[in-house]
This record gives sequence, C-alpha cells and structure tokens, in this order.
Amino acid sequence: MKRISFLLIMVMTLTIANAQDISDGLRYSTVKISGSARYNALSGAMGALGADLSAMRINPAGSAVFLKSNVAVSFTLFDVENEAGYFNSFTKSIDSKVDLNHAGGVFVFNNSNEESIWRKFTIGLNYDNTNNFDDELFIIGTGNSSIGEFFLSQAQGIPLNLLELQPGESISDLYSFLGENEGTAAQNAFLGYQAFLFDPLVPNDPSNTQYLSNIAGGSFDQEYASLQRGYNGKFTLNFATQVKDQFFFGINLNSHTIDFQKSTFLFETNSNAGSTVNQVGFENNLAVLGSGFSAQVGAIAKVADNFRFGLTLDSPTYYEISEETTQYLESERTVGGQTTTEIINPRVLNIHENYNLKTPGKFAASAAYIFGQKGLISFDYSYKDYSQTKFSPTNDAYFSNLNNAIENALKGASAFRAGAEYRIKQLSLRGGFHYEESPYENGETVGNLQGFSLGGGYNFGNYTFDLAYSRSEQSRNQQLYAVGLTDVSNIDTVYSNLAFTLGFNF
Repeated sequence: MKRISFLLIMVMTLTIANAQDISDGLRYSTVKISGSARYNALSGAMGALGADLSAMRINPAGSAVFLKSNVAVSFTLFDVENEAGYFNSFTKSIDSKVDLNHAGGVFVFNNSNEESIWRKFTIGLNYDNTNNFDDELFIIGTGNSSIGEFFLSQAQGIPLNLLELQPGESISDLYSFLGENEGTAAQNAFLGYQAFLFDPLVPNDPSNTQYLSNIAGGSFDQEYASLQRGYNGKFTLNFATQVKDQFFFGINLNSHTIDFQKSTFLFETNSNAGSTVNQVGFENNLAVLGSGFSAQVGAIAKVADNFRFGLTLDSPTYYEISEETTQYLESERTVGGQTTTEIINPRVLNIHENYNLKTPGKFAASAAYIFGQKGLISFDYSYKDYSQTKFSPTNDAYFSNLNNAIENALKGASAFRAGAEYRIKQLSLRGGFHYEESPYENGETVGNLQGFSLGGGYNFGNYTFDLAYSRSEQSRNQQLYAVGLTDVSNIDTVYSNLAFTLGFNF
C-alpha cells in the first residue's frame, strides 16, 4: 500500500539508464547462515546430516533422512552493528529486527515392500529467508573531496541546452525527458546545474560542454546516512528418496524473491574561501523487486556405521529484476552577501527497464561422524565463483563493461563450516564455527567473514524446541559514490542472530 500511494503522487518515467554495479550482483549472490535454530547452532554444517528443514536447503537429500514427517517454524532476532571510520572520525550504528525466518514441512512415505531397494520417499516444502538486507549505516567526518565533484563529473560533456529549462518547461518535465533519452548521468548533471553547484565555462553557448565548480577546494564536513530494508527469500519444493540403508538422493526446485529498498542521504557543509555554495543535501532512493529460479541435486552416503558423506551441486540462480529510483537535491549559496536555498525536487519516479542477473552456482562437500546417541561432529566445505556473476542483456554496452569489471574484481571463494552436538537424554547442546573467504580479488573491498555459534534444544517427543545464537564479523571499504566523491569509509560489521524453532513430528 505504501508503494501504491507513493506512485500516485509521483510523475513516472521509463528511463533507459543503468544504475547497477558490482555490489548489486554481490548482494543477491550472497547467502547468510539463517534458518532453523539447530542449523544456526551448527553454523550451517549440516550437508551430511539432514533431518532438518534448513539442512534440506543446502543438501536436498537431507529430507530423506527424516524418520517421521515434520513441520517447523523459526523466528529470529537479527542485529547488525556497524562501526564506520572516515578521516579519523568514528561512528557506530545498530539495527535490529524480529522476523519469521523459516517455515516448512517434510512428508515421509515409507515403502511397505520390504524387498524393494527403495526404502522411502519424501516431499518437502520450505521457505527460508536466505539474506536479511536490513541495515543502518552512518558515516561522519571531514573530508577533502566535495559532493560537488560528483555532479561536476556527471555534467562534463553534456551540452548546456540539455540542462536549461525552456519556456513553460518544469523541473519534472526536463528531468523526465533526460531520464527517457539521456540516462541517469544527465539527470544528475541537471540537478547539479539547477542547484548552482557548477556553471558553464561559456555561459551563453548552448553547445557548451565544459563546466566549473562553484564549490572551492578545501575541507568538507560530511554526514552520510544509508538505510536498507528487505530480504532475499527462497521457496523450495523438495523430492528425495532413500535407497537401501546407505544412500539418500534428492532434488530441490527453488523459487527466489528479492524485495530491497535503500535510501542514502549526504549532507555537506564547507566554509572554504571562494565557495559560493556552502551547503548541499543529496538524497537517493532505490526500490528493487526480483524473482528467480534455481535447482539443486544432492546425495548422502553412509560409508560406515557412523560416518556420512554428502555432495551437493547448486545451479546458478536466474533472476529478472525491476528497479525504481527517486532523487532530491538541495543547496545553500551566498552571492553578493545574500544567502538563498535551492530545492530541486523533480518528484519523478524513474522506472528502469527490467534486466536479468545470473548469480553463480555452488559446489559443496560435507562429512559427519555420529557418536551413536551421544552426539556428532560435522564439517562442510563449499566453493562459489563470484566472478561468474552476469548481468544481461549482454549486448548492452553498460552490462558488457560491468561484467568485465566483475570478472576482474571478483573471484572464487571457499567457505568452511564446522559443528558439533552433544546429547544428554532429550537435551542437545550445540556449537559451531564458520569462515568464508572474501569474494574480492583484493580481499579489502569486502573482507573475510568469520564467526561462531552456540545453541541447544529439547526433544519433547512429538515436538521439539530449539534456540541458537550466532555471531559473525566482516570488514569492508565502502566508497561513497562511484565518481567524484570517491572517498572510502572503513566499516567493521558484526552480525548477530538469535533464532527460535518449534518443530512437530507426526
């Protein structure tokens, strides 16, 4: 309803612009440890164990390990803490949310023919929130580059007559025209020109394509805020079977959904000599919806009485994605001793052309040792080549260049997960460790992810209750804008997850 009412008050334009970058492809390629509390407590090291609805999502053969039909639902308290360093200034931000994290069921059909090698068949339905995008980030500091450089770089090469209003033409009219015919860079240039952030080198020449900034060099007090909301969800239809007593095979057919919103706002002030513009506020809003499909095949083998080995192959995920953007710019300038405020608010919703995204597949191998009824230890290894992330249509020059940039910037990354469980009658105590390599070649744009998990559960017979706590740490270098104001903030992030699961056996 919020989106509908938003559309009603906005002018809409279908823009030809491409606003995607490497971070978009990486965002929808990344899967966090989430799901059931037992899965969280073991840090996701369940590929060879099965008998858990979230384990089924990483190895579809896992549903055939269930002895009885099972349904379960999980809730989570998800917390993100960011500490941002920017030119020797440090800020901390915290964002928390309670959400339905997982729900599903598996139905076991035992084969009554004892002579058959097919012991049972299972059908599973499951939903997992594979990535929670909720995040708040605040960056404050005094830098030496201005947001004015961003707008100036966008304007260079654009004829002046495209940035000037014609008689009877409104801000919304020209902004829409530029979006439909010239793209996002021209829209940014138009905002900057109308806010007097720069002037043409030759003011009276409509064909002028060079511009000079009205913001003098020096120091700039900057506040940058980013608010993210949304999720990446996966709906799974699972089919699995047990062959003899030693082998389990399964397949998952997955439907993926993306719902993502991001708002950023930069506020900048300066008192530099020669500046006629001393204050700028710039807001960008992005809304993304997407749907996709993937498949998985997996197997588990009991190679000894207490030892299990698992293999899983995930196909790439194929998405179709739509995006909408809005912008707002405000400046304060002083000319001839008189200060005025310029508010450039086009009130235009840019509806970008849909595009396709292929996120990389994954290979995983897992092993587990079962200590009878006393407990277990498990280990999972997986490999995903993030450089294979592809935007399309590939005949689009922008996407072609972006895909080349992805191949050069990203790499294949390994992930290691280990978990252990100890049982005391109906009580289970659990713990785990996880480590994921950086997907970036330089290892700095986004660093390695590492963390631990703890948890426990109690089996009441027909139903179970489990809880878990997991904690992960990761560092990254975030560039404020792609051009112009390219200063970087060093961010240390802590992800915390408190999960609760209630399960029923029947």
